[in-house]
Amino acid sequence: MAEDEKSSEPVEDKNELHIMKDLVDELYNYRDCYFETHSVEDAGRKQRDVAQEMDKTLKKLEEKEERFKHKAEFLLQKGRCLNVAPDFSAIAEECLSRAVKLEPGLVEGWNTLGEQYWKKGDLMGAKNCFTGAMQQSKNKVSLRNLSMVLRQLPAADSDAHGKQVLESVDMARQAVQLDLTDGTSWYILGNAYVSLFFTCGQNPQLSQQALSAYAQSEKVDRAASCYPELHFNRATLFQYEEMFGSALGGYSRAAALDPGWEEPPERERQLLEYLGKVTELMQNKGKVKARRLRTMLSNLNTSALGPCSSPQFRSPTGRVGSLEPRTLSSLTHGHNAGVAALGKVVFSLASEGRMAFTFGMVDSEETCIVVMVYNTADSWGVLIGDSVVIPEPQVKRHSITHKDKSFDFKSIRVDSPLLTIVNGKRQNIQSQIAASVSYKPQSE
Repeated sequence: MAEDEKSSEPVEDKNELHIMKDLVDELYNYRDCYFETHSVEDAGRKQRDVAQEMDKTLKKLEEKEERFKHKAEFLLQKGRCLNVAPDFSAIAEECLSRAVKLEPGLVEGWNTLGEQYWKKGDLMGAKNCFTGAMQQSKNKVSLRNLSMVLRQLPAADSDAHGKQVLESVDMARQAVQLDLTDGTSWYILGNAYVSLFFTCGQNPQLSQQALSAYAQSEKVDRAASCYPELHFNRATLFQYEEMFGSALGGYSRAAALDPGWEEPPERERQLLEYLGKVTELMQNKGKVKARRLRTMLSNLNTSALGPCSSPQFRSPTGRVGSLEPRTLSSLTHGHNAGVAALGKVVFSLASEGRMAFTFGMVDSEETCIVVMVYNTADSWGVLIGDSVVIPEPQVKRHSITHKDKSFDFKSIRVDSPLLTIVNGKRQNIQSQIAASVSYKPQSE
């Protein structure tokens, strides 16, 4: 009889530990699927509500602590429970460290301990934990966490950083391949592509891959559409791609989902202010007086074309041959091959949070257009009265409505100042610097 009782104890313990795991799983489900049971208006309460649920779960675990405090599984669940909070917990770190010492094969223990190191700001410690978990078993959580850490670890130089970002994309891809239905893995792959886009030459294909990964994240996982970081990071990319309406919508949605996060409403405000200024300055031609404008335009002639008038001129697309000057009104939407836009600068804009050096130019017909030049060094710019030529201009019409505001204007996108001719001269290599755009990686 005594033997029977003895053999039944481990089964009973297992059941108890299984119940504890279910309790902690429910806590994570409550946090991750909060907006399935609450409206967006409750977003400001989410952190407090999750903290209350964590305290309730912790209390239930602590009732069993005396009996299970030396068991790895119990220590894991207590560490996981405390890890649901956004901030570092010394108690969680201690529980998880003890859990993996008692049972080194505990993959979830290594992953959760890595997240605690991350919250503490110890990126190398976090990376070692995720790598340790991978040595036990290849798993999606370690892979996607490694993807995030690799993008944040300091690098010796830009080449080393580029390699880290490429490796981070590979890790995120592997995580997705292990489970195509995991929205978090797709979302982190999207972030990895955004990083790669800005690190490695802004290839439009990478931007599309990022947007596709974000879309897939929302498609396979309803909870993903409530990640404020997804909306914010995607909006950052939309803004760079001049999809301003979508960018404003994304910042607004991120702000609604996380009212305590200051950056999304600030970005939304800055972008609205920028679009308002651009529209106003374009409509009044930079407030340049009529007489001064006529004087400026009187010395606008084809000599400003500079190298563009040469039969040997090589266009950004690789076409060789001189370019024909065209009026702004005759330019078509999209890419204008074989022609050049020519005008005088009437305003320039250095707004908060801008991604492009923005200026307005007026042509011989007194038509005004906005020009957005990307990847400019801080020292680069144009002055009112400068003659500017844009070879084979890329023209876009913007028609944006957001909340109670509307904006309508045409612009030319220039991906580098090296593609402009200012006062008849090409721009030097120092005028270009790769754009770096901040998005939110820490709580991917």
